[in-house]
Amino acid sequence: MLDLHHQFFRYRKYIFFLLSFYVIGWGFTSYQPVFLGLILGTSISLFNLWLMVRKHKQFGKAMDEGRSVRSLGTASRMASAGFAVLISLEFPDELHLVSVVIGLMTMYFVIMIDYFVQLLRT
Repeated sequence: MLDLHHQFFRYRKYIFFLLSFYVIGWGFTSYQPVFLGLILGTSISLFNLWLMVRKHKQFGKAMDEGRSVRSLGTASRMASAGFAVLISLEFPDELHLVSVVIGLMTMYFVIMIDYFVQLLRT
């Protein structure tokens, strides 16, 4: 479980780097809706990862104590992603829908890239 927390901190560092790049792109380019959609989607993606790590920690603690766990929070993560899409549908002039969806998938890309980087290191 300690390894999961190390991975989470590493992923968080990568996502903050990407978010800073997106903020610079939003501030200095004419593609503001695209970058704002990426910012929203990536932020929700980071929030979903934090929820998953937190639920995993609760799951491990419950298993050690012999208790059962109701859920790992799939519905709440799906609801937050749906909320991001609804926001982009409500404000189509300020947020680009496709970039919100790409931002929501950013965490999975970061996880896959980090896996291959860690595989090459070992």
